[in-house]
Amino acid sequence: MSATGKVYLIPTVLSPDALFSIPAYITTIAQQLRVFYVENERTARRYLKALDRNINIDELQLLPMHENQPPDVALAKKILQEGKDIGILSEAGCPAIADPGHLVVQAAHSIDARVIPMIGPNSMLLALMASGMNGQNFQFTGYLPIKQPERGKMLRQLEEESDRKNQTQLFIETPYRNNQLLKDILDHCRDNTRLCIACDITAPDEYIKTKTIREWKKALPELHKKPAIFLLYAR
Repeated sequence: MSATGKVYLIPTVLSPDALFSIPAYITTIAQQLRVFYVENERTARRYLKALDRNINIDELQLLPMHENQPPDVALAKKILQEGKDIGILSEAGCPAIADPGHLVVQAAHSIDARVIPMIGPNSMLLALMASGMNGQNFQFTGYLPIKQPERGKMLRQLEEESDRKNQTQLFIETPYRNNQLLKDILDHCRDNTRLCIACDITAPDEYIKTKTIREWKKALPELHKKPAIFLLYAR
């Protein structure tokens, strides 16, 4: 019986112009794989071709995993048990961190298959590094409620937790709603709370700024349709 296959968590770029942020060993592994779980087949094909134009995309098995179609974990187990390796590719950054992929990883662990996380860009960690906020105690909340009063309540709760726990709070929003989220943060958080806005990380127009709420109220950046991370620190 062949050895169980391995699962490789393959980082991708945060910006189309940032192939430099991908370590060379990612390409070496991608060249060897024939099965991938991908969030978006079109962008996965483009990324793999950018890594190595000699990769024959037509020979690859690209299996879907996204919000509307969870990965076929039974198939993943079968592939691994046949001794074949699997790559996981999300849309931006590192798979299974605020991106799909964890269900395939769970399936791998359930049959004692090896899981290999690979080094690459992660927007949350890069933003935290550059924020000047507490990197020893932080929490990623993901998406906040869209509507009021739930969103305001959540913002005040995160601010209170940050103050009480000396904890940096990280969260995100769908890019076309960024400007509204920023307005809500300024409406509901205290003037002396610090807010970091990090958008287009690794792109040529990368923007990372930390200011107090009071300072942000003087001039607002344009964030519409820009991928962004928001960090709050109330201590």
